[in-house]
Amino acid sequence: MKRFAIGLFIRISIILVTCLLIAYVWWKVPASRSLLVGVGIILLTVQTANLHRYITSLNRKLTRFMESVRYSDFAVAFKADNELGPSFKELNQQFNEVLEAFRQARAEKEANLHYLNTIVQQVSVGLISFDMSGNVEMTNQAALRLLGIYRLRNLSDLQTVHAGLYEILTATPSSTPAIYQSSFEQELSVRCATVSLRGRPVTVASIQNIRSELQQKELEAWQNLTKVLRHEIMNSVTPIVSLVGTMQQIVNTELAGADTEAVNDLREALTTIEHRGRGIMRFVDAYRNFTAIPQPRLAEISVENLLKNVIALVQTELQQRHIILQAPPVPSYLMIFADAGQIEMVLINLIKNAMESLDGHRKPKLRLEVKSQDNRLMIYVSDNGPGIEPEAIEKIFIPFYTTKKTGSGIGLSLSRQIMQLHNGQLKVTSTPGQGSTFSMIF
Repeated sequence: MKRFAIGLFIRISIILVTCLLIAYVWWKVPASRSLLVGVGIILLTVQTANLHRYITSLNRKLTRFMESVRYSDFAVAFKADNELGPSFKELNQQFNEVLEAFRQARAEKEANLHYLNTIVQQVSVGLISFDMSGNVEMTNQAALRLLGIYRLRNLSDLQTVHAGLYEILTATPSSTPAIYQSSFEQELSVRCATVSLRGRPVTVASIQNIRSELQQKELEAWQNLTKVLRHEIMNSVTPIVSLVGTMQQIVNTELAGADTEAVNDLREALTTIEHRGRGIMRFVDAYRNFTAIPQPRLAEISVENLLKNVIALVQTELQQRHIILQAPPVPSYLMIFADAGQIEMVLINLIKNAMESLDGHRKPKLRLEVKSQDNRLMIYVSDNGPGIEPEAIEKIFIPFYTTKKTGSGIGLSLSRQIMQLHNGQLKVTSTPGQGSTFSMIF
């Protein structure tokens, strides 16, 4: 501060000296008064401006500091007037430290926002936030994937593809979740909540596909039931079969010489019990696969090559059954992230079911078709067979349910389970008398 006072004193002194010189010249040299006025005005103007600039340097510094804070320009550094004294140097240091604190706060804020955005993008629940005008401020990939769109800027964009969802989101928020049935046959649970963001109302909507969760819970329930039944049946039948074997040995050794009708009936009865007991054990043991599907080993595979392999495996049987196979060309660029072996198993099972349904048909036809739409890839297996009755179509995916005379009733259940492990879906549409179409949706 002392240096600032000295500088101020010097500048004022110069102005005073200049005024005295002008007065002296004015008094002593009358002939040069006109030139003196011009020169004097210029000198006093320059010196006054210099004095004003010197005095207001602190105000300019404060203005620069405030502008830096206002516009978040924290790259400014205050070092120019350290020569004015320790107080000004300390002031510059304080300014720089405050700006550095702002820099660190902004960097931390950006890091937190990036961290939060990463979490939002990773969650499996769809999230959309929007203001009162419907402008979408944030949406994650899960929401775009559930809605089958690649971007969402305003809620009005939903009116053409998801009119029902648009009505739910624009209605008054309720604590009770609303259910929306999408065009992809998804059952979406939609819950909205409004929060105040710096005095501005913002609505956050969560979207979750509850159908897949319900199917998963149903599958787990069937698996648990199957494990219990298998355990109990095997524990009951195994000792019976063992005892029957013991009784057969007794009959064959102790009663070997007695060839009476009663002994023969007993021997035949024991053989029948053993045969049926072992049949039940084989039947129950076959359902072990239903509860022991391994996790898929996911890899990028070509849909074109996948269908070629499957067709090659079933081509001979198709020819033996005189079934016409229609398989439109598949674009070579179509890829899916899946376990090739498990998906081939599903396709073969669907094709075999279709072939069996075509037995006795005059002009049996089977069609394999692939379509890609709205970030989804669908593989269709269609036949022109007798179709599925409406009362049976809701049950065909239930374990142990079958419409065939010979069948275990777990083929379609296993196929749906495999598709669920791939985060996909297996659906069916059928018209009695016209045929059925099974859809594998990735």
